[in-house]
Parts: sequence; structure tokens; C-alpha cells
Amino acid sequence: MPSKCLTRQKGEGSASFTSHAEALTRSPASPSKGEAFSQGGRDVTLRPQGSFGSPGGPCMSETPFTAEELCHYENHGYVVKRRFFSQSELEPFTKRFLAIVNEEVPPAPGMTVMRDVMVAKGAVRPGTRAEAIAKIQDFQNDPVLYDGYVKHPRLLDGAEQFTGPDIKSIHTMLINKPPGVDGRHPLHQDLLYFPFRPADQIVGTWTALERCTRRNGCLVVVPGTHRGELLPHENPDWEWLNLAYFGAKGVGAHPERVHLGMEPGDTVFFHPLLIHGSGQNRTEGFRRAISAHYASAACSFLPGAKPIGKRRPYLLVRGSEHPAGI
Repeated sequence: MPSKCLTRQKGEGSASFTSHAEALTRSPASPSKGEAFSQGGRDVTLRPQGSFGSPGGPCMSETPFTAEELCHYENHGYVVKRRFFSQSELEPFTKRFLAIVNEEVPPAPGMTVMRDVMVAKGAVRPGTRAEAIAKIQDFQNDPVLYDGYVKHPRLLDGAEQFTGPDIKSIHTMLINKPPGVDGRHPLHQDLLYFPFRPADQIVGTWTALERCTRRNGCLVVVPGTHRGELLPHENPDWEWLNLAYFGAKGVGAHPERVHLGMEPGDTVFFHPLLIHGSGQNRTEGFRRAISAHYASAACSFLPGAKPIGKRRPYLLVRGSEHPAGI
């Protein structure tokens, strides 16, 4: 019997089930390759489905995904793996984060410890050091976080389904959404930050360290937007906006957004063109997550393109280098 997966055609109010093979072919009633549709007041052209794949040959690892989950990624641009990490696997990451922000251990070389903008500008006086921090990023030289999360074999097995067998880590961060600040992240596309292509051979991972709910600012995604183009981005007209938190121009509060409630250990894999963001933490606790992005080592730089912010190292975590790649 063919596997089934849940797909939602654009403009429909309810979901329908199709076979996995059928789901990889766009319905004639929906926009197809070469057709345009309106997204946030902008006309965008869809790329073909079924284009996500491995440039460097077949995947060598056993996939952690079912056919239905891969179909969901293909159709919607993301897939959530529940209980992908155990609580015991997560605890060292939270402990390390707290040790860094409490200055019990020094930040690793190259690491950025970023205060929330409201704290930095004196609008909020945090009660603890952890309440001041928006995130730490670029932890490639921290063995607890990098080796424990980014190089975790299970996570790499998942990433390999989208990048192929030769994998580089291209960005790392641990996000700490504290109470008492704005802390929102506007709807955006991560491909903005990566000066290489193809987009289909890049994947993001985001693992909940705490329970993530709508009240504490869980991830918000707009399904299917991974099949559009990279939109222009800008600083939204918000009073408080953290550094480099750009928003996709013209998207605003997208009516088709989906809030991803997640328990500790749940992990979402998502396409770099997927429009996503997060809301304000309106609770008294924290909303923490650890995240990494991966790309095929065979990806190539766009001519003349420059990364936003500092140049990050792209480090091989599985497979082989490609001389003409990133």
C-alpha cells in the first residue's frame, strides 16, 4: 500500500490525504512551476516540487524520517521530529549556556553573547544575568555545544537527507527568549544570511530545550513558502528590535502562519526559504532552543555575494570537502 501524507493545497480550507508519490506532483488546481501567486503583496514564482535532493551522491546514513515526514517537508518546507533528543541529552546544553552567561566559563573564541536590545538600551533591568541574554551564537569552538549538538550523529543523519553526504555546519546558536522583554523575531527567511546556493541543499535544525508554546513565543512558520523566492528584507517598524533581526518585506502578520508548539527534545528541520519567526515571551519563564544550519559541501558561492555580519567558518562535519564548494 502506498504511504500517505497530509497535504494542503493553496486556497483550501481543509486538508486532504494523497499518496507520497502524488504529493510530489503539484495539483493542477494549485500554482505550478512557472506560475506566480501573490505572497504578501508580491508576485512570486514557484520552484518545482521533488527538487530537494543530494548533490554529492546517495545518502549513506539511515534516514530518521518516514515517507510521510519527508513528504511533509517537501510540501510544507518543514518537518517536526518529536522527542528527537532525550532530556538527558539536552541538560548539558542548558547547563553550558548558564555557565557562560553567569561567567563561570569564558565564551569560546569567536562566540557572541548577545544581550537583548531592551537590556542593552536600559529599558529593562534584568534580575539575573540569564534574563539579559537574547542568544549566544557561533559556538563552533565550544565542545559541549558543538560536539554535543551540531555533530550529533542522529542530527547529522537527518540533515544528510537534505544536504547529501558531504555536510558543513554553517551557523550555530542557542536562543534564550527571557521574560520581561519584547524579544519577537519578525517573519523572515534564513537564506538571506547565506551567500551560497542551491537553497535546496541547505537545512536548518531547531531543538526545543524548554516547552515552547504560543504564550512563551514558539516558532511560527508559513507552510509552503519554501517554494517561493528570497524576498527583500528590512527592519520592521518596531520600537525594540534585536540586531540583525530582519523581516521579509511585505509579509507582516501572515494569515496562514502556523504556531509550532514543541516539547523539550522536539526538533524541527526546515528549508532556508521557509518564512518563519517567533512571538513575545509572555510568561515568567524562559523559552530556550538550540539551533544549527547545515549545507552541502558542494554548494557554491554567489558571485560577488557577501554574508550579512561577520564571516563565519563553514566546517565539515561529515563526508568530504569539495574543492569548488563552500
